[in-house]
Amino acid sequence: MPRPYWKGYLKLSLVTCPVAMSPATSESEKVRFHTINRETGNRVVSQYVDSLTGRPVKDENQAKGYARGENDYILLTDDDLDGVTLDTVKTIEIDKFVPADCIEWVYLEKPHYLMPDDPVGHEAFAVIRDAMASDKVVGVSKLVIGRRERAVVLEPRGEGIVLWTLRFGDEVRPEKSYFEGIDEEADPELIPLVQQLIRQKTSRWSPNMVSDPIQESLLKIIAEKKKALKPARKAAKGKPDAARASNVVNIMDALKKSVAAELKSSKAR
Repeated sequence: MPRPYWKGYLKLSLVTCPVAMSPATSESEKVRFHTINRETGNRVVSQYVDSLTGRPVKDENQAKGYARGENDYILLTDDDLDGVTLDTVKTIEIDKFVPADCIEWVYLEKPHYLMPDDPVGHEAFAVIRDAMASDKVVGVSKLVIGRRERAVVLEPRGEGIVLWTLRFGDEVRPEKSYFEGIDEEADPELIPLVQQLIRQKTSRWSPNMVSDPIQESLLKIIAEKKKALKPARKAAKGKPDAARASNVVNIMDALKKSVAAELKSSKAR
């Protein structure tokens, strides 16, 4: 199990228990590249340089600056930033609950696993978790992450709790400005055909449904280069079929053909 990157307390009224939190997602499997000097084969490193002199700036001379005008900054030291302490740095206090299905997914940002950090706190943790699950609610709280206080929701999941950080309200663009130009009403005769397609294509969710074909291709290329072999040539593209050749299609015919094809495929399986 990955090492927790945050430890603190979960609190509900007078009930408190020590907890630990770890990211629920990982990007360690992604293909990552270094920038290389093609002439020497050495890695290229980045560094902070003075925007006017062009000279590198030593670590001890780097500071945070808040711009109050052009080339005019208010400097803040690490001590200044550390001095802004909040209770939410070490405590997740649930101050309200909302129905589990009322938070729009567009506000959910990053998931984290929350678990008890001491055997003594297991009972308190389990009581809070099971009570939320029984009432089908999620807890709303705040937590300081990366020197920013974030709104979070706590969702019971199995034996633990998933803590979601939420996007700030001004980070979510209102959909009205994007959707207001869509005034086309669906043809009632087409809806049953689409519903039939949906039913034929419906199955239980599996993580195998999502994959990154680009990353998979990159890994194959890297493996081939490790063997000092040239990448395989891509297969020649065939001629476009009649359906691709024509941009004008009858949606009713297309849906009927889709339904028939799916039905035939399902019978074959």
